[in-house]
Amino acid sequence: MAILSEYEEDQKSTKTSSSIPFNADFDPSNPLGFIETVFDFVARKSDLFRSDSVVRDVNALVRTAREKVVAEERERKRKEKTEKPPKEEPASTSEIVTEEKKDAAAVAAENEKTAEGKRAPNKGNGLDMDKYSWGQSLQEVTINIPVPPGTTSRFITFEIKPNHLKVGLKGQPPIIDGELFQSVKVEDCFWSLEDQKSISVLMTKQNQMNWWKSLVKGDPEIDTQKVEPETSKLSDLDSETRSTVEKLMFDQQQKSMGLPTSDELQKQDLLKQFMSQWPRVDPMAGCER
Repeated sequence: MAILSEYEEDQKSTKTSSSIPFNADFDPSNPLGFIETVFDFVARKSDLFRSDSVVRDVNALVRTAREKVVAEERERKRKEKTEKPPKEEPASTSEIVTEEKKDAAAVAAENEKTAEGKRAPNKGNGLDMDKYSWGQSLQEVTINIPVPPGTTSRFITFEIKPNHLKVGLKGQPPIIDGELFQSVKVEDCFWSLEDQKSISVLMTKQNQMNWWKSLVKGDPEIDTQKVEPETSKLSDLDSETRSTVEKLMFDQQQKSMGLPTSDELQKQDLLKQFMSQWPRVDPMAGCER
């Protein structure tokens, strides 16, 4: 709106009669919609977009506006730090104890996250990053990427390969661009725009028996020992995975009762079959009696 106002004032100062009125309502919840309206108006009423350098010029304009906003935010924070804080009343003993408990809990939580250079997973068994969050099950990986309200699908760039993911907005640096922790099934990977304010990505793992330590290689890793898998039915698993899980469950139950595991039972059965076929052979001595 500031650019349009300066444009109108400039037109008035030169007293030309070639100005074209422009009317549009600015909705703070849908800034990109307003920009689309402006671009459409300019495209219809001028030759601006016929220039080869228009993309570079518009990008430069956006960068300048963003740098101004960042500078103003930095200056505001600097002033807040330099301002003298108001005088506070002495805290009571109970308040001091409460604050100490909060500080101790915060320190403990931070230590848990940074132990051995790995972080505790979030509720989705992934990690909350600065620009996105991700979670996982043994079969799938999900990603949630916040975007400016009003973003439309044509502004989104999405590229996926078995071992690489790139997601972002057109004209801006990628939000995610890196080698995946493990490979995925590209034909079973999808993305969608949720309520014009976040990008949702679902990827199917190639190896569905391992937990990912990070979304892309080089990112902070989670402690997979602290992952909490969701409860699922054996019928939901494929036959190979189900048989493996059933075997592990059986062996665990046998060990808790002091009984032989499935492998040990199989060895005992083989020994019985051998003895029935060769009753005169001592399997321990390896010779006839």
